[in-house]
Amino acid sequence: FFFAYGLLKSPRAFACCWSTMKWGRPLLRLMDSFGRNHTYLRISLTERCNLRCQYCMPAEGIELTPNSNLLTHEEILRLSRLFVQLGVSKIRLTGGEPLVYPKIEEICSEIGATPGVRQLAMTTNGLLLSRKIEALAAAGVRTVNISLDTMQEDKFEFVARRNGLKHVLRAIDAALEHNLETKVNCVVMKGINDSEIADFIALTKDKPIAVRFIEFMPFSENKWNDNKFCSYESMIDTMRAHYPSVQPEETCIHDTAKQWRVPGHKGTVGFITSMSDHFCGGCNRLRLMADGNFKVCLFGEAEVNLKQMIAEGASDLMLEGIIREAVSKKHYSHGGHADMYAISQGNNRSMIRIGG
Repeated sequence: FFFAYGLLKSPRAFACCWSTMKWGRPLLRLMDSFGRNHTYLRISLTERCNLRCQYCMPAEGIELTPNSNLLTHEEILRLSRLFVQLGVSKIRLTGGEPLVYPKIEEICSEIGATPGVRQLAMTTNGLLLSRKIEALAAAGVRTVNISLDTMQEDKFEFVARRNGLKHVLRAIDAALEHNLETKVNCVVMKGINDSEIADFIALTKDKPIAVRFIEFMPFSENKWNDNKFCSYESMIDTMRAHYPSVQPEETCIHDTAKQWRVPGHKGTVGFITSMSDHFCGGCNRLRLMADGNFKVCLFGEAEVNLKQMIAEGASDLMLEGIIREAVSKKHYSHGGHADMYAISQGNNRSMIRIGG
């Protein structure tokens, strides 16, 4: 608590927090030193997953955080509501795999009903989505991002180290049938699935989905190397070779994906270029991990343990001060790392423990 007490000795910081609580609305948003307003919170509900994707965790899995050290249902709700009071309007539930979280429908309903939440989204591998989609839609989920890195059965098993392609393909159709905004996220790895770029784009012809190609990013234990890295430029060249009429679309500053559309197609194609052409200047995202650590940048190693603060009796006012201080120290890009090679040599978590 010494840090929080020190922060609240500042008249300016205290006044900002006090005003927020007094009027019940955020008078000062979660602004960093570069003027970026943070309105988007990603909450990892669990570290558990029913796949073992190569870019996310090692083949043998990882040592999971004991349940006693994970955020409780009540703590997730408390923190999500606090972030909404501070100006967050979009919340995305991730994991691990969020659909293995025991009370997934209940927590979706409670977060979705929070005044100020304009959009509730979820990132999932899709294996369990078809059987839960109706309840999730009723609970307020409006957007799903479904991870799919290949449409070939044998390659799916190679990348995910599990079977399940048919379940993921079924999940995409189920999401569309329930009128959810549906995105398909594909991590492109050279020599593994880069030959399927045109096949994924073909999905947008008759389905109103956003297919998004993600550059392979370095995280702890995912054995990243530039031999697997497929850049935005090379993916664009591949797309244009198969679809020469494809056109770029306008995006807003907070969009992570550079959007394209093939004329006549119902869906769009996007590229998330975290490595070769970052979009950090418009970043409005924050992350709350399953163990209660708060992270202001995907690539940054700095974390603040909000669960520990709660256990020590921190009030919402003190938590707000701690959150604001962390946001104020956010680097402009890539957690302060110079380039992707520096990131690969860092000491960040594995992706599954950060949250997809």
